[in-house]
Amino acid sequence: MDISFFDREVETMPREQLRTVQEGKLAAVVSQTYGRNRFVTGKLDSAGASPHDIRTLDDLAALPFTTKGELLEAQANGLLSANCTFPESAYTRIHQTSGTTGTPLRVFDTTESWDWWGRCWGFVLAGAGITSKDRLVVPFSFGPFIGFWAALGGAKRVGALMIPGGGRTSAQRLNLMADLGVTAMCCTPTYALRLVEVAREEGFDLSRIPMRVTVHAGEPGANVPATKARIEASWG
Repeated sequence: MDISFFDREVETMPREQLRTVQEGKLAAVVSQTYGRNRFVTGKLDSAGASPHDIRTLDDLAALPFTTKGELLEAQANGLLSANCTFPESAYTRIHQTSGTTGTPLRVFDTTESWDWWGRCWGFVLAGAGITSKDRLVVPFSFGPFIGFWAALGGAKRVGALMIPGGGRTSAQRLNLMADLGVTAMCCTPTYALRLVEVAREEGFDLSRIPMRVTVHAGEPGANVPATKARIEASWG
């Protein structure tokens, strides 16, 4: 089986070299946030730690965990969370968690951090074998949740044709995918199966879509053997 790489140098880096890179980035982010980010500064101060105490990955074991409740409290007063490092003028986007288990967490993105999301998903999509020859659809309406935006950012990084699938019914999405010859799809596993149900209800032949690979996130179902088998059998 051929292995696809997004960044071969990074993905094949020897373990010790990788650790050196990680620890350099750790020291840099702690140095950048301490004294600027009220939340991080408070967490380190409460633990009696300073940036000079955090130089290796092993040093993280001495720090307290951060809970979702703490992060929600940090964003409770005003637009900018206490967990923001820069002034508002430095941020160009906002995204948030899905909110399925409660109040969504807001995250402020700089241009650099937004590009980072696309790079992260570049690794995901390239690892799944998606290339510049693919046409990738994300069959969801886009809101502030990061997943769909990041997937399209990843598609841009690997050179695939990006197809947003919002503003349509499931039946309309199936026809869109057939009309455009979609070869790759990124969605939750349950929605992949929902599209199969809609195809059956509408008498739509899924073989009209030249689907080659599907990527699933947001739910654990694709890791469940029975669910994975249903998706693979339905989408070929």
